[in-house]
Amino acid sequence: MVHAYILIQTEVGKAASVAAEIAGIPGVTSSEDVTGPYDVIVRAEADNVDQLGQLVVAKVQNVEGITRTLTCPVVHL
Repeated sequence: MVHAYILIQTEVGKAASVAAEIAGIPGVTSSEDVTGPYDVIVRAEADNVDQLGQLVVAKVQNVEGITRTLTCPVVHL
């Protein structure tokens, strides 16, 4: 299982609606609007890196109001 944090920038005033819509996507374990350089932080999981990429590109990035994403896979050192 691969876990990642997805840091999201949104259009002004869209953080809450983006976080709520993303929360309903299968594979997303949490989605919260935050303050700072990013507007929403998502924790997601997938069986492998390819499926994680598909989740981000095909589902998360298609949510209206998102301007930029940064995916940070979790590593265990």
